[in-house]
Amino acid sequence: MTEPPEASAEAAQPTPGERTGSAGAPGSDTPTSPADFTSPTGSRSVTGRATAAGVIVSALLILAIVLGSRLLENFDSALLPYAVATVFLAFGVAYRYTVWVSAPGARRLFKQGWRSFFSVANFRKAPTALPRMIATYLGFQKFLGARSHARWAAHQLIFWGCVLAALITFPLTWGWFTFTSGSGSGPGYEMRIWDFKIIGFDSLDFLGWLMFHGLDIAAVLVIPGASYFLWRRMKDRGAITGQRFAYDLVPLIALIVISVTGLLLTFSSLFLHGGGYEFLAVLHMVSVVFTLIYIPFGKFFHIVQRPAAVGMQLFKYTARQDEEVFACRRCEEPIDTGPYVENLRGTMRDLGLDFDEWAEYCPRCKRVLRGSAYLSQVKKGYK
Repeated sequence: MTEPPEASAEAAQPTPGERTGSAGAPGSDTPTSPADFTSPTGSRSVTGRATAAGVIVSALLILAIVLGSRLLENFDSALLPYAVATVFLAFGVAYRYTVWVSAPGARRLFKQGWRSFFSVANFRKAPTALPRMIATYLGFQKFLGARSHARWAAHQLIFWGCVLAALITFPLTWGWFTFTSGSGSGPGYEMRIWDFKIIGFDSLDFLGWLMFHGLDIAAVLVIPGASYFLWRRMKDRGAITGQRFAYDLVPLIALIVISVTGLLLTFSSLFLHGGGYEFLAVLHMVSVVFTLIYIPFGKFFHIVQRPAAVGMQLFKYTARQDEEVFACRRCEEPIDTGPYVENLRGTMRDLGLDFDEWAEYCPRCKRVLRGSAYLSQVKKGYK
């Protein structure tokens, strides 16, 4: 077996992508801003593309709102602040996503993911791979269960509660989703999407109760999940050490405030004859608008990033069908498939690094070799 030049000064430098296998991959701690990899001119071009993408996506959403609500005929003006917030959300997501995929590591994995997704050969080899990964990786997030069953359960409560809330809130806000009374005052109602009747129901039966209390159900799911994570971040030493208030605590507090104020609105209308309803409605609206605008620039952005990770998993899975697992050059422990290691080499070349052969070593051996280089080169200078 051959060893890398342990005495080189470069060997003592940290290796990008060691934690996740590629710089800029979802969940990576490595830099993903183009400013870290490009010249000022390149950074400006990325910013320009990101801004253009944000403007285009926002304009398309506005057009969809106008057309989907039948030229605003079904649009509820009382929900205007929510609709405006979703437009800002669309701009922010498109802007940051464009910046993110402009980073060499993320761009490579993004392209490999889409290439694997559209590959006919991959579909023939593993036709159920993509649906299975979507269900287990995105839907049920089984990878979280390996860390903690409690964390997995809490994350599932938050995930499905937010999905349910989004499926109800966004179409209602945009005027796509309406309820109309068949008799003027109920109890018979029709649910319409884009003014097409989907289903009729009685507001007094169980289906009607579910229809009108869907957001309350979502809130009941979110509150225990968010509360668990908030409690953990106040008690767990590992979480306390690296947490930041704006990044780690604010999202959880925002989810709890949204859910509690939403439940209080229902409580006010049912038991208090509308007492305090206006104040609660304003507080609820402010918390929702703040959270929607916060999503692209805080921890919630991982919601947008996570689907791209499915492409990465599909790329790795399909590569394993035909390729042998690449072994570490030092300890001969398996690292990953040959195509994945070559992808990491390419990322390091894109970053202008001159030690892409380090992709052929496992994380443990990288640490050992860096320590050896430090002892033989850096510390030696102080003797």
